[in-house]
Amino acid sequence: MSKTDIHPVRLPPEETETANRALSRVRSYLERHRDVPRIGVTVEGEGAEPLTLPREAVELLATTLAHLAAGRSVSIVPQNAELTTQQAADLLNVSRPFLIGLLQAGEIEYRKVGKHRRIPASSLMDYKRQDDERRRQAADELTQLGQEMGLI
Repeated sequence: MSKTDIHPVRLPPEETETANRALSRVRSYLERHRDVPRIGVTVEGEGAEPLTLPREAVELLATTLAHLAAGRSVSIVPQNAELTTQQAADLLNVSRPFLIGLLQAGEIEYRKVGKHRRIPASSLMDYKRQDDERRRQAADELTQLGQEMGLI
């Protein structure tokens, strides 16, 4: 595995409507053609030739467009990528020292390359899913408690 270069992409505000229109068309196509494994795309421009994409790539495009249209930044990280501690901290939206504490506590798998830590993206995403689930459960418990006490 090698170090991954992560460049978050964010659309300028004037392009969100373009992303929304494209998203609508892509989602509509995917809905109407559920069993199509490959999708032909028309590319505009000089010498344009038809382009065939795997369905999974078009579904990923739809997900990416949805986030971009909502004004969120998007980064694509291969599952087998190894991240630096700063990249991992940025993806979790935490400080680097906090992330290092998680690594030292055994919460997230990592390996050392010389004196540097490398975190498998798959381990980071596993931790993020588990942390999100813990947060949802805690919020549900607080809501339940609030209802029982008549606060909600």
